[in-house]
Amino acid sequence: MTKDELRQKANDLPLAPGVYLMMDKTGQVIYVGKAKKLKNRVSQYFQDSAGHNEKTRAMVAQVDHFDTIFVRSEFEALILENSLIKRHQPHYNILLKDDKGYPFVRLPKDTLYPRFTMVSKPADDGARYFGPFGGRSETRLAIDAVCSALNLPTCGRKFPRDIGKERPCLNYHIGKCDGFCLPDGPGEDVYRERMEQACRLFSGKLRALTDELTARMTDAAENLRFEEAASLRDRVKALGVLTKQQQVIAGVCADTDVWGLYVGQVRCGCAVLHIENGDLLGREVKVFPAAADEAPSEVLSAVLSQYYLGRSVLPREILLPALWEDADTFAALLTGQVGHRVTLRAPQRGERVDLVEMAARNAKEEVERVTSDSERTSKTLEQLGALAGLASAPRRIESYDISNLRSDDMVASMVVFQDGKPLKRDYRRFQIKTLRAPDDYAAMREVLTRRFRHYLDGDPKFAPLPDLLLIDGGEMHARSALEATSALGLDVPILGMVKDDRHRTRALVTVAGQELGIQHSPPLFALVGRVQEEVHRFAITYHREKHGKSAYRSKLDDIPGLGEKRRKALLKAFGTVRAVSQAEVEELAAAVPRNVAQAVYDRFHKES
Repeated sequence: MTKDELRQKANDLPLAPGVYLMMDKTGQVIYVGKAKKLKNRVSQYFQDSAGHNEKTRAMVAQVDHFDTIFVRSEFEALILENSLIKRHQPHYNILLKDDKGYPFVRLPKDTLYPRFTMVSKPADDGARYFGPFGGRSETRLAIDAVCSALNLPTCGRKFPRDIGKERPCLNYHIGKCDGFCLPDGPGEDVYRERMEQACRLFSGKLRALTDELTARMTDAAENLRFEEAASLRDRVKALGVLTKQQQVIAGVCADTDVWGLYVGQVRCGCAVLHIENGDLLGREVKVFPAAADEAPSEVLSAVLSQYYLGRSVLPREILLPALWEDADTFAALLTGQVGHRVTLRAPQRGERVDLVEMAARNAKEEVERVTSDSERTSKTLEQLGALAGLASAPRRIESYDISNLRSDDMVASMVVFQDGKPLKRDYRRFQIKTLRAPDDYAAMREVLTRRFRHYLDGDPKFAPLPDLLLIDGGEMHARSALEATSALGLDVPILGMVKDDRHRTRALVTVAGQELGIQHSPPLFALVGRVQEEVHRFAITYHREKHGKSAYRSKLDDIPGLGEKRRKALLKAFGTVRAVSQAEVEELAAAVPRNVAQAVYDRFHKES
C-alpha cells in the first residue's frame, strides 16, 4: 500500500480501543501497539514525520500494510498487546525477553513425593505453577537453593520406589537433606509439609513462613525440645540467607520494586531493586536495543508490561522515574491479577527519589559496560547519515575550512574522519592561488575544485570520494561547495557546520538553508564539534606556519646581490634570521661577499 492508502485506511478506523500490527511487504509483523482510540493513534504514523523519533521514522518507512484487532477495554488491549509482542517478537518493539524466555516452576499433582521442575510455560494439567522468574540457570539454582534451605532431596532418586534401597547420598551427610530415602526417614507427611513451605516461598510468603517457623522454634525451646528447636533455627537462618543470595526468590518476596532507567546511545537499560521492609533483597538489570531519543515513559510502559503481566506474585508498590498515560489502567490490571492492590508511583522527593536514582545508576553502569566504543561510534554515524539523508552511515567524512587572517596568505585545510576517527595521513593543505582579496566563498570553490579534479585525474592521494562533506560555515559556504562539485559532475552530500555567537558548534545546515539540530544527541553533537575544531585547528596551524615563514623570508628578500644560494649560505652559517640581523659586517663577510654583507647589515640597521 502507498502512504496515501495507509493514511486513508488509518483515518477510516473507529475511535475504539484495540491493538494494531504493522507489517512489512513480506507480511512480517514489525511493530505491535495498543491505543485507546485506534483512529487517532494509527493515523499519527502516516502524517508529517517531522515529529517522529528516529526509530519511528525507520519503522514507518518499512510499513506495507497493517491490521487491527478491536477489544472492549483498555485492559484487554494491554493483555493482547503483551501477548502479541511475545508471539511475534517485532523488530521495532522494545523486547524485554531473551531467546530463552522466562521459565516457570512446576509442581505436579497427585504424586506422593512431587518434585519441582522448570518449564517454559504453564499448561492446563492440574499442576501448580509459580513464576515466571528470571533466566533458566537462575531458576534452576533457585529450585536447588529452596530445597536445600528446607532440607528437601535434590538427588535423582524416585520416592517411594527407592526408599531403603541404597545408602543416603552426600547431601544427607553434610546436613543438606533430612534423608527421606532412609527406611526410618521423616516420611511422606513431613515431605509434604516441607514442599508446602517451598510453595509458599515461590509464592512470595517468605515473611509469613519465617514468622511461623520462628514461633515453632520458640515453642520447642520453651518445652525443652532443644534438638527440634535447633533444627528450626537452622532452617530460619537458611531462609534469611536464601533471600539475599538468590535473586529469583528476592524478586517474589519484595513488597516494593524500584525501577531505574538509562537510555544510552546504542542500548537502553532498566534496573529493578527488590526491597522488603526497607531492606534491599536483590536487583535485576535488563539491557535491550532502543532508540536514543525514545521517550522514558514509552520505554517503561513496554518493559513493565512484559515484566509483570502474567506473574503470580507482585509487589504492593512500584516506584518509577516517570509515569505514562495509561499507568493507572496498568496498575488496576495488576491489582486484579494478584488480588491485592498494586500502586505505581513516580516519587518527587525524599528517600524514594534516591532509590530511583540508585536504580538508574545500576542501569547506566550495565549499559555502558556492555556497549563498546565502536558500537557508540557506529550509532552516531547512523544518526549523522539520517540527518544528511544518506542510505547508510557515512564512513569517510571530509571537512574544509578557510583561513584568511591576511589577504595575501589565504589558506584552506582538508581533514578526514574515517569511521569517526581522524585519518591524518589523508589530511591536505591548500594555498589559495586565484584570489587577491579575501573571499571565503570563492576560496571554497577553488579548493574543492582542485581537490576533486585531482580525484578525477586519478591522483591516488585524493581517493576515494567522501561519503559526506562537512563545510565549516553556514548555508552560503555549503552552497559554494555544492557549486564546485556540481560543476565537476559529482554528487557528494554536503552539510555546513554552524557556530553560535561564541564560536561554538550549534547545528548543521543544508545547502537549502534548513538548519538541523544536533543537541538532542550529545554523541552526535560531540562528533560534529570534534570535526569542526580539528579542521579549524589544521587551517590555523598552516596559516601561522606559512605567515611565519613569509615574515622571516621577507627580511632577507630584495637585498641586492643576495640570491637563494647566498641566503641559504647565511642561514647555514648563522642558523636563524635573528642571528643574521645581529651579526657585524666582518662576520657576515665570512659567508657572503663583502658588498653583499654590507647590504645585509644595512637592511637590519637602517634606523641606527
